[in-house]
Amino acid sequence: MSMPGGGDAVPAGDGWFDTPRRYGRVSRGFHWLMAALFAWQFAGALLYVATGDNAVTRLVGGSHFTLGFTLFALVLLRGAWGLANLTRRPPHPGRLGRAAVAGHLLIYALMVIVPGTALLRQYGSGKPFTPYGILLMPGRDDKVAWMVAPGDLLHHWLAFTLLAVLVGHV
Repeated sequence: MSMPGGGDAVPAGDGWFDTPRRYGRVSRGFHWLMAALFAWQFAGALLYVATGDNAVTRLVGGSHFTLGFTLFALVLLRGAWGLANLTRRPPHPGRLGRAAVAGHLLIYALMVIVPGTALLRQYGSGKPFTPYGILLMPGRDDKVAWMVAPGDLLHHWLAFTLLAVLVGHV
């Protein structure tokens, strides 16, 4: 349908919310914002692995904790939004569709587990955590080894597993 002046009208229901034809603006906004933030996170991590601790990696990696927390909050919001739109979303029929759904579930699981292990490690370390200058975890003198261990053991490897799955997603 054409609008006066030559523009196309936005079909009803094809705006903010998902429809069976396409993902809405909010879903696409979450997707691309998180893609950009993950690109920054992984660029910093890969740079650190390739070049070690230096001024450039400290500059790029200086936002790692705060950005990781931001991504964790965004994935929870995105998950809630996705569940609220579940019945309206485009269908994924057939074998490839089931594979796509399974891949997305793996991505979501990793997007919760990777920062979850980091937050558990942070809390167990006894060090304060203040993303954006907001005190979320106060510092304390004791260290809780069972909280630190999963992050030390899994965060790095699961993060690079997430990267591999995201590359496959792309």
